[in-house]
Amino acid sequence: MRKRVGSTLLAAAVACGVAAAPATAAGTPPPALEFANPGSQALFGTAYTAALDNLLRTNTIAYDPKYGKSGLLDPAVGIVRAGGGYGQPWTRDASINSWNATSLLSPALARNTLWAVVDKDAGGALRVQQDDQQWDQVIWATAAWQHYLVTGDRGFLDNAYRTTANTLAIREHATTAGFNATYGLFTGASFFNDGIAGYPAPPADATESVSTGSMPWPRVASGMYLSTNEVYYAAYVNAANMAEKLGRPGAETAGYRAKANTLKAAINEHFWNPTTGLYDYQLLADGTRGPYQEGTGLAFALIFGVANPAQARSILAHAHEMPWGMPDTYPNWARYSDAQPGRHNAIVWPLVQGLWAKALAGQGNQNAFAAETARLAKLADNNSGYWEIYNGNTGVVDGGYQRLGDTVKFHWGSEPDQTWSATAFLDMIHTGLFGLTFTDGGLTFTPDLPAGWGDVTLRNLRYRTANLTIALHGAGTRIGSFTIDGRPAAGNAVPATLSGDHTIAITLTGAPGGDRDGDQVPDAQDRCADTAGTVDGCPAPGHLEAEDAVNRGGVKANVNHTGYSGRAFLDGLWAQGASSSFTLHRTSGDAATGAITVRYANANSDPRTMTLSVDGRRVRQVSFPKVSDSWDAWGTATFGDLPVSGRDPVVTLSYEPGDTGSINLDWLSATSVR
Repeated sequence: MRKRVGSTLLAAAVACGVAAAPATAAGTPPPALEFANPGSQALFGTAYTAALDNLLRTNTIAYDPKYGKSGLLDPAVGIVRAGGGYGQPWTRDASINSWNATSLLSPALARNTLWAVVDKDAGGALRVQQDDQQWDQVIWATAAWQHYLVTGDRGFLDNAYRTTANTLAIREHATTAGFNATYGLFTGASFFNDGIAGYPAPPADATESVSTGSMPWPRVASGMYLSTNEVYYAAYVNAANMAEKLGRPGAETAGYRAKANTLKAAINEHFWNPTTGLYDYQLLADGTRGPYQEGTGLAFALIFGVANPAQARSILAHAHEMPWGMPDTYPNWARYSDAQPGRHNAIVWPLVQGLWAKALAGQGNQNAFAAETARLAKLADNNSGYWEIYNGNTGVVDGGYQRLGDTVKFHWGSEPDQTWSATAFLDMIHTGLFGLTFTDGGLTFTPDLPAGWGDVTLRNLRYRTANLTIALHGAGTRIGSFTIDGRPAAGNAVPATLSGDHTIAITLTGAPGGDRDGDQVPDAQDRCADTAGTVDGCPAPGHLEAEDAVNRGGVKANVNHTGYSGRAFLDGLWAQGASSSFTLHRTSGDAATGAITVRYANANSDPRTMTLSVDGRRVRQVSFPKVSDSWDAWGTATFGDLPVSGRDPVVTLSYEPGDTGSINLDWLSATSVR
C-alpha cells in the first residue's frame, strides 16, 4: 500500500541503493527531445530531461530479493521505486509508471517492476500482491497489457494473463472492496484517494474522526467510486485481450468481454449525471450520489472509452481545471478551502494531470492538451523537478491538509522526486505530443503538435529492435505526409519487425487558431505560446518573477514569508548546485551590455555570495548584503556590465564552490539588454 505521508512521518531511509546511471538498454543513450523554438526547448525540453533523470537514475533502485515473491524477477535488473520518501514499488505506482513510460524506455526494468508487486498464493498461483490497498490492484492488468503491446514479450504475457485472471477472481469474491451485486459495481475507495481528505462528508465527517486513511471509514469501504470501477472495466477488457492473444478458449475471452460490457453499462447508469454533464464521483451503498468531480475518473472515462462521443464532448465542455491543472477532486469540501486545500481535494497531483492530458490528446482537444502539458512542465521547471503535490491556485509545492493524530488539519509535506509525476510528463510527450500508439502489429502515430511549439525531434527512441528518430513538422493533428527514411509509408505506422536505425518524418496541419496565454499574440506567431508576454509573446526582461525561473538543486517556490510580489518567492538556494535561471527575451540578437536588479531577502548575519553567469559562461561572483533580521524584509542589489547576445540569453544565479548562498529571491529586472 502506498501511504502518502509527509516526510515528518518517515523514520527510515530508503532500504535499497539508488542506481547510478540511466537504465536504458545496454549501450544506448536515453532519448533526447529537441525543439527548434528556443522557448519550447527551455520549457518542455528541460522538463523532459529532468523526467528521464527522475525515472532512469534517481528512482531506479537495485534488485532486492524481498520483492521477488513472484519468482519472475531478474536479479541483474533493478526496479523502479515510488519516489523520494517512498522506497518501495507499490502496486499502483509500479503499474502507472510502467504504463506511462518505463515499458517503452526500459522494458527489462518495467518487467521487473511489475513482477515486484506480484506474489503467489498457498497453491503457487500468481496474483497481484494482496495488501491492504485492495481496491486499486487491478490497474496492474492495464499496465501488463501495455507492456506486452510495447515489447511483444509473449512469455511475459502468459504469466501476466494468469496473474490478471487470478486477481480478478479474488476481487470478485472479496468481502472487502469486492462486488456489489445490487448495483453491479465494485466497492472500495476511489482509485487514487487513499486518504480521507479525498472524500466529502458523508462518507467523511467534519473532523475526519475515524482515520487518516480512507478504507477504515465504513461508508467509503462499502461505497462505489467512478475511477475504481473504470479501472475494473479496463482490467476485464485487457484480460479478454490477453486471453484472445494467447489463444485461450473462446469462452474465456467472451466471459471477460461480457463482464466488461455489463460493468460499463452499470457505470453509465449509476454515475452519469445529465444535469452536470459529467460523471458523479461517488455512489454510497444507500444510494446517495456524490455529484462531484474526480479528475482520474473523468480521465479514465475518456481513455478507456467508458464515455460515448456525446458524453466525451460534455466532459470536455464542463470539467473544471484549476489555474495549475486538473485537480484530484473538486470543489473544496466544506471542511477545506483555497487557503487550506485538502490533501486530495482541490489540489493538483501531476499523476492526475498526466492522465487528463492523455485523455485530452486522445479526444483531439489540442489547445487544452497544450495548456495542461505546459502547466506540468512549469511546475517541474520552477521547482527543481517533480514533486508529489502542488497548490492548484498558486503552483507552489504543497502537501495539503488532512488529519494526523489529534491534529484535525495537519499540513502535510509534499515529497520530491516522485516517479509518477515524472512519468506523467514523459507520457504527455510520448503519447500526447508524438502520438505513440502501440498495437500487436506495430507502432502507429497520431501526433498532436500545438501551434507555437515549433518543429520537434525525438532522438534515440528504442522500439523493440529499432532505434527511431521521430521528427514532427508544422502544427496540428492531421498528418499531411509520413515518411520512413525519406520514403512515403502507408498507415502512419512502423511494423513491430522493424530493426536498426530509422528516421520518421511527419508533417502536420490543422492546428486550431487561438491565443492560449491570452497575450494578444496568436499562438502560431507567439515565441512563448503558453506564457504571456509583450516581447513577441514572451515575458519582457524588465520584470521576471523568480518563481517562474528554471530552478534546480532544490530551489522551489514558497509562500511562508510575507512581502514578496507575484504568487510566491524562491527558497532553497542553500547548497552547492542550487541555481535559478532567467531567460531575457529580446527583440534583437545583437550583442549588448546591460544590468540586472535582483530583489532578495537575506536575514543572515553577513553578506552572501552567488555566481552570476550568462548562457553558461561565468561572469563573476556577486554579493547580496544583509537586509534585515527578518526573512519578511526584502532589498535589492544591482549588477552591471552584463554581456548578452542572441534573442534569448539566459542569466543564472548559482551556488558554486566559494559561494555562501542562502538567500531568497523575489524577482529579477534587466535593463539595457534589448
